[in-house]
Amino acid sequence: MEGLKRQAERAIREFLELFPMERGALFVLGGSTSEVLGERVGTRPSLEAAEAILEGLLSPLLERGVWVAVQACEHLNRALVVEREAARAYGLEEVTVFPHPKAGGSLATAAFLRFRDPVMVESLRAQAHGGMDIGGVLIGMHLRPVAVPLRLPSRRIGEAPLIAAKTRPKLVGGARAVYTREEMLRKVEEYRQGLP
Repeated sequence: MEGLKRQAERAIREFLELFPMERGALFVLGGSTSEVLGERVGTRPSLEAAEAILEGLLSPLLERGVWVAVQACEHLNRALVVEREAARAYGLEEVTVFPHPKAGGSLATAAFLRFRDPVMVESLRAQAHGGMDIGGVLIGMHLRPVAVPLRLPSRRIGEAPLIAAKTRPKLVGGARAVYTREEMLRKVEEYRQGLP
């Protein structure tokens, strides 16, 4: 289990190096401990593996003041465990259900047991700024509309494939729009110099 903790910590540090999340941002984690242990989703839940993964992932995120939402499995309609304060900050509706390894999954159960004041919410309403999917459990519905894959050097946690994503604001405008501050400053300078 120590190896899983180290893999998870390395992966989240790689994620944060590529996408330094701001205080108050929302990170979503989905995962299958069965997949981590080399089995098919839902066939071998492991609280021990979940605890090791959370031990590695949570500290770097919490140190930055990032809220973490942990997705439950499809038996709970992919409801999520969040801190009550995060639910309030993001206007999320609390639902009544308690995860356990056979309905909700080990990661959601371990998060519920570990969080200070956990609640379950039905949805993040597509507000997560980034996240990780350990084992292909599909977290995309929780991310903001423009999700961008992050190619981490770490490709697996245990035996499970690791997929990471960040989000960015939508690009709006037409032919005259610019999308970087540098480009905007160049256009302002051109305007001041009377260039077309």
